[in-house]
Amino acid sequence: MPKKDKTTSYSSKNKSFTISDFPSEQRPRERLQIHGADKLNDAELLALILGKGVQGENVIVTAQKLISKFDSLNGVLESSFEDLIKIRGLGIAKASQLIACFEIVKRYKKKDTEKENTKQKEKPVTSPEDAFKLIRAKLEDTSIENFYVLSFDVRNKLIGIDRISKGTVSASLVHPRETFKSAIRRHAAQIMIAHNHPSGDIEPSEDDIKITKRISEAGKIMGIELMDHIIVTKNDFYSFKHNGLI
Repeated sequence: MPKKDKTTSYSSKNKSFTISDFPSEQRPRERLQIHGADKLNDAELLALILGKGVQGENVIVTAQKLISKFDSLNGVLESSFEDLIKIRGLGIAKASQLIACFEIVKRYKKKDTEKENTKQKEKPVTSPEDAFKLIRAKLEDTSIENFYVLSFDVRNKLIGIDRISKGTVSASLVHPRETFKSAIRRHAAQIMIAHNHPSGDIEPSEDDIKITKRISEAGKIMGIELMDHIIVTKNDFYSFKHNGLI
């Protein structure tokens, strides 16, 4: 009887594949130990968390399908528990494992950003890039629009960050009164405003331009300068000041 090839067992329809079903040199766990986690691809890292695939499908394929379903590893990281349990073979246990891992990542990023913001508060904000660093963590991972006001003293040092609205940002919903309320409370000399575009489109909308104009004019009357308006997406930002709109 010919010797059974290990790879042929991957097509079996009668078992769930675990990582131990792979040839030792192909197992993500062993590859991690030998080469380091940074050498594993996205599917291998997810496979280590999942542990095993589903009936008739090895765990790497399951991980690859998961990434494909949500377009990227970032898409998987942003998925909800409800999204995950709809995926064939995941179930409550595996979905819970993934959500727990994702939450650890988010908390780590949040803590890291808080440390950076603490350092940044001691430095004057002199460019759109500085403002982007201050606000990106609050905006880059949310799937809905949020509008924030950043308050500064006369030396361009950050005093505080306040969310003004959550949901669709429009000229009818974002009022100068609410925008300057937190700035006045914090005794700010100047402000920046910022909001995100979950769609990924970096260009300002007509409402964005109207909001900026109204707040800039109100600021002149109140003696609180609008320094800039920053639009944030996952990978980029748009500065009204830099583009000559303020």
